Amino acid sequence: MSEPRTATGKAGGTRGRAARSPSLWLAVLSLTAFVTLIALGVWQIERRAWKLALIDRVEQRVHAPAVPIPSPASWPTVSAANDEYRHVSVTGRFLHDRETLVQAVTEEGPGYWVLTPLERDDGTEVLVNRGFVPSERRDASTRQSGNREGPVEITGLLRITEPKGGFLRNNVPQHNRWYSRDVAAIAAARGLHEVAPFFVDADAGSQIAGGPIGGLTVVRFPNNHLIYALTWFALAFMLAGKVFVTFGGGLFRRKRFVHEPAGDAAARRTGSDAGTIVEPT
Repeated sequence: MSEPRTATGKAGGTRGRAARSPSLWLAVLSLTAFVTLIALGVWQIERRAWKLALIDRVEQRVHAPAVPIPSPASWPTVSAANDEYRHVSVTGRFLHDRETLVQAVTEEGPGYWVLTPLERDDGTEVLVNRGFVPSERRDASTRQSGNREGPVEITGLLRITEPKGGFLRNNVPQHNRWYSRDVAAIAAARGLHEVAPFFVDADAGSQIAGGPIGGLTVVRFPNNHLIYALTWFALAFMLAGKVFVTFGGGLFRRKRFVHEPAGDAAARRTGSDAGTIVEPT
């Protein structure tokens, strides 16, 4: 005579494993997402520290006394990290017939930056952003009084070249359309051979009556990293709370005892444990 099968047979075990498998994968994915969110928050905190150091460094450079621009021997080592926004001075003679207009939008409205090569005594050239002119003064003939001849001394901020173009707009040298201050491309278009790999934004003190408006350099660095970090951390803890409710809530559930009716229990279970089962509430 064969023994009756218990309620916890092979089919029940298979269903149990199938029920546990999605929960395991969900737990793993939730843990991965939590770690990723925390890592993003920490990264934003580190970025904030870097940005604050950058702002402090640039502020010191901008307000320091003007120093001569780097010598030609050091031009290959000039970089944004070490040199951009340094307060510098340079002396030479403007080559007004080789100026370049670069589209710009400033606090004065839309118009152009006027970039003019400054030829130095040693034969090298430095592009100088003399300042801003509105569209109606685009033609050089409208500002001849501001095009000084002879030696001049320019003070301003050292700026790093802006290659290729502006946002979604490429420079088109063959049509003389410029959207960024790309030193190498402008030098090639204007026949300059020993030009510095940077340009100088002239300050207001270098402005010549009747010429472009100088001193409009915007020195501003967005610093929203703390907000981003708090957002990532908040998402991480919201996820942790959801996971706790989903997977950890059963730890605090009360258990109750359910007694099976004697007749049915005897028919279904014949072992020594057939008297009582435990179910979570």
